[in-house]
Amino acid sequence: MKIKTDFAVSNFAIAFGIGIAVIAVAVAGILFMQRGAHMTLPGKVLKVRTAPLDDNSSVAVLDFRIANPSDVQFMVQTVTVEMEDNQGRSYLGKIAAEQDAKALFDGLPLLGQKFNDSLITRDRIPPHTSVDRMVAARFEAPEPTLEGRKRFLIRIEESDGKSYEITER
Repeated sequence: MKIKTDFAVSNFAIAFGIGIAVIAVAVAGILFMQRGAHMTLPGKVLKVRTAPLDDNSSVAVLDFRIANPSDVQFMVQTVTVEMEDNQGRSYLGKIAAEQDAKALFDGLPLLGQKFNDSLITRDRIPPHTSVDRMVAARFEAPEPTLEGRKRFLIRIEESDGKSYEITER
């Protein structure tokens, strides 16, 4: 009688092990097939340029690179730029449109050359690509405050409401 019990337990253990292995393979397969469906938007600030507009306001131009490693196209809903100074105060910049950014570079030679297109609403980033873009923003702070900042933060919101951040430093 003891021999039958050991045989039944070993058959159960083998069947249980095979069932667990099949479930593990199925879960791994599902995760493998869905690997590109997760949206991320990694990015890096490449260059920051600042210039005074008057005694109490200035402009910052941020050139950055963003990548879309997913299988889904990314469509920009809104772009905001925030500057954090060394005292922890936060300043929200007013984004310049592409035409205004071109005029800004023409009117302020201190900024240098315009290298990239502005990241604008309804801009699309195709799957598995990276793009270089820029954003120009006016801040109600003098230029020395921008130069002595702690960091800039670019917030990009997708059309479905998710937002992604690219931080300087």
